[in-house]
Amino acid sequence: MAAARPVRLSSLVGRLLPAPRRNLAVRASDEPLPVVRIPRALQRQQEQRQSGRGSGRRPVVVRPGALLVWARRPEWRQPARLALSRWQCAPLASLGWKHRRARGDQFSIERVRQEAPALCNPSSQGSFAHLGLEPRVLRALEEAAPQVIRPTTVQSSTIPPILRGHHVVCAAETGSGKTLSYLLPLFQLLLSRPSLDSSTATATAPRGLILVPSRELAEQVQAVARSLGKSLGLQVRQIEGGHGIRRIKLQLSRQRSADVLVATPGALWKALKSRLISLEHLSFMVLDEADTLLDESFLELVDYILEKTHIAEGPDELQDPFNPRAQLVLVGATFPEGVSQLLSKVPNPESLITITSSKLHCIMPHVRQTFMKLKGAEKVTELVQILKQHDKARKTGSSGTVLVFCNSSSTVNWLGYILDDHKIQHLRLQGQMPAAMRAGIFQCFQKGSQDILVCTDIASRGLDSTGVELVVNYDFPPTLQDYIHRAGRVGRVGSEVPGKVVSFVTHPWDVSLVQKIELAARRRRSLPGLASSVRDPLPQEA
Repeated sequence: MAAARPVRLSSLVGRLLPAPRRNLAVRASDEPLPVVRIPRALQRQQEQRQSGRGSGRRPVVVRPGALLVWARRPEWRQPARLALSRWQCAPLASLGWKHRRARGDQFSIERVRQEAPALCNPSSQGSFAHLGLEPRVLRALEEAAPQVIRPTTVQSSTIPPILRGHHVVCAAETGSGKTLSYLLPLFQLLLSRPSLDSSTATATAPRGLILVPSRELAEQVQAVARSLGKSLGLQVRQIEGGHGIRRIKLQLSRQRSADVLVATPGALWKALKSRLISLEHLSFMVLDEADTLLDESFLELVDYILEKTHIAEGPDELQDPFNPRAQLVLVGATFPEGVSQLLSKVPNPESLITITSSKLHCIMPHVRQTFMKLKGAEKVTELVQILKQHDKARKTGSSGTVLVFCNSSSTVNWLGYILDDHKIQHLRLQGQMPAAMRAGIFQCFQKGSQDILVCTDIASRGLDSTGVELVVNYDFPPTLQDYIHRAGRVGRVGSEVPGKVVSFVTHPWDVSLVQKIELAARRRRSLPGLASSVRDPLPQEA
């Protein structure tokens, strides 16, 4: 019995142990071998590593240096020295911002230049005298604006063709000195042409007309023009909008003669309808912030005004002093659409010269712009924190003022009440305010009586804001051109403080615009949908 036990144990162990490896070779020929499959994505990564090429989708910072785009995740950062081609795939830090998990994320387009692009052109190193301006005009400029030493790029390109009598479309970035680019040749041309006797006329007959979209911009342009015209013996008048015809009639009755008239479309339309103003002697017409004047709210009024204006076919018609014809100048920072419709009223399109800046519709390279993804309920807390930090910086050292932009008048009023509760002193400016209440608010802000202005886009067009250091987009602007104008309130020519822009991004449609802005900044190209409209061919009349 004892001898038989080892035999049983050995047979049991033989059955439990696996078959030897050599038995694999004697399997049937029709039995398939096991296959181990590698994921295709892993296989591509392995091939790219072996070939020494990266993925090509994310720029990698090889060594430390200045950044063009800063993001929280290092793989989304882009160095300033990296230049992406037009068709190269660019990573976006805001790519996943439409998801709720992106709340709290942010990225910044960094400042890569120290001064505005309008001052970086070597061709503008000359003086205003080289542009063809007369000595008496240069003396008036020195008295009115002694801080202006040399012309900007826009002024060097715009003043000579205007003096030669051409119709001009000037499209340049915000804060590049466009106001002086048409005021200086306007005064010189008026001095060179005799003034027709209009003392017996029943209506004011200006020789120069400057049309602007807002009362605040009209006050600013009128102040600059009056300071220049004072030493030249030219009268500059303004028609204030927002009032009835009786107030306009009273303004015109105080001083009948006017060499240059600054007006808004609504006020001028009322005066023309009542025959208080005549454009028969008009020889120079400027549409400042022309893109806004081409909006639906102004287009019908501007068409009526142009119908009352005799526009010259070319420079030759401007030489007849007894048959005045108007020279047309359009000025703006954005021309999204409608320019061709307005320029079709020019009798001879060949006499029209289009001047565009190289940085037109581009993200300003000398201003830091930060985008923050927030929930709607978080915007007030973030804004209060930013304003309190700015107040501390102002008390410790020199700092500029702050502009807070909202998309509606009701938001301006509501946000003003919130800031009052936090004991933050500020001013408010929105279009639904009565004219008497609106008057002088922006001038008080420019003079520094208050450091914070809560406003709508009424303060984003053409107003001089060299003292502004920070722009906060509490509501993200609805269009790309609105963003350009808002961001253009900082980093202007003559600004003493470096500017920065902070934008709160809340809605999915806001994210879509932010992605376009980020992509244009990474590729160093103009914003999409804006650059082509200025260069559209003029429509041919049937």
